[in-house]
Amino acid sequence: MSLTRRQQWRIEKIQAERIARANKAADNSEDVLGDAGAAQTGLVITRYGQRLLVEAESGELYQCTGRRNIELSVAGDQVIFQTVGNGEGVVTALLERDNLLRRSQKVIAANIDQLWLVVAIEPHYQFELIDRYLVVAENAGLPINIVVNKIELSQNIDQIKQDFSMYESAGYLVHYLSVKAQTNIAELKALLNDTTHIFLGQSGVGKSSLINELIPDLNLRVNEISAKSKLGKHTTTNTTLYHIPSGGDLIDSPGIREFQLDDLTDKEILSGFKEFKPFIGECKFRNCAHIKEPKCAIKTAVKAGTIDPKRYHNYLQLIDV
Repeated sequence: MSLTRRQQWRIEKIQAERIARANKAADNSEDVLGDAGAAQTGLVITRYGQRLLVEAESGELYQCTGRRNIELSVAGDQVIFQTVGNGEGVVTALLERDNLLRRSQKVIAANIDQLWLVVAIEPHYQFELIDRYLVVAENAGLPINIVVNKIELSQNIDQIKQDFSMYESAGYLVHYLSVKAQTNIAELKALLNDTTHIFLGQSGVGKSSLINELIPDLNLRVNEISAKSKLGKHTTTNTTLYHIPSGGDLIDSPGIREFQLDDLTDKEILSGFKEFKPFIGECKFRNCAHIKEPKCAIKTAVKAGTIDPKRYHNYLQLIDV
C-alpha cells in the first residue's frame, strides 16, 4: 500500500528530527573536548539513543556522547573516552572488534566470546527451532553451546541425552542443567569466567531464572545502571552488559532472545549445518541442491550415518522443500 503525501511528510519529518538530534549531540561533544580529561579505555555497558553508558577501568560509570566521525558503539564495545566532569564523557575512538552480533541488519552487541542456546524440558524443545539458532550462529561466526534446562522435569534423562547426541556428534557442547535442583550450575559458572556471553532462547525456557542465578544482585545492578543513564525501567529493554560475580560478563538483550533466519539464502542455511561442510563441493554436480540429485555427497553421508537423518530433515524444512 502506497503512502499518502501526509504520511510521507510525517516520516521525512521524524527522520530529519532524529538526524538533527544526532548532529547536535555530536556537536556538543566536540565543544566540550577542550576541557576533557586524559584519554582512557572504557567498556560500553549500554546504549540509549545517541548516548552511551561507559565503564572506566576503575569501575566508574560515565554518560557519554560520541564524536561524529566514529561508528555507533554497542554493548560490549571497547572505546577510548575522555571525562568532561559531572559523570559525563566523550567517546573519541572505537577499538577494533573481535566480532559482531546482528539481527535484521542491526548491530546488537560486540566482542562476544560465547552464545548459549537455552532450551527446556517444558516447553519441550523443538529440533527445527534449535537448528534455526545454530544456523544463525554459524553464519555470524560465533561459537554456540546448548543448555538443556529444567531437567528435574524429565523422567528419562537418558532419552533426553540421546535426543541431543546428534548435536554433540556435530561438534556442539550440550549442558544439562536444573536451576531449581542446582544441577550442574557450579560447572556452568566455571565455564563463564573471564569471557563475555549472551543467552538465547524462546520464552519460558528459564533464561531469567538462570541469569538471576548467575547474577544474584541483578536488580541492584539494573537500578544502578538506570540511575546513571537516567533511563528508569527502560534499561530492561536495552541491550546491557552485566558483570557476573563469579567471573565473566553477560550481555542481556531482549531483542535477540528469539531468532529468525532473516534473509539467509539456501546456501547460507546449508553452511549453517557444520557437519555438512566436509561434504560441500564433493557432489557429482556443482549445482547440487542436496535434495533429489544422484551421487550427492551429503545424502550419501546421511545414508552412512555420518550425518544424522533428523538434522538433514531439518535442513530440508528450513530451505522449505
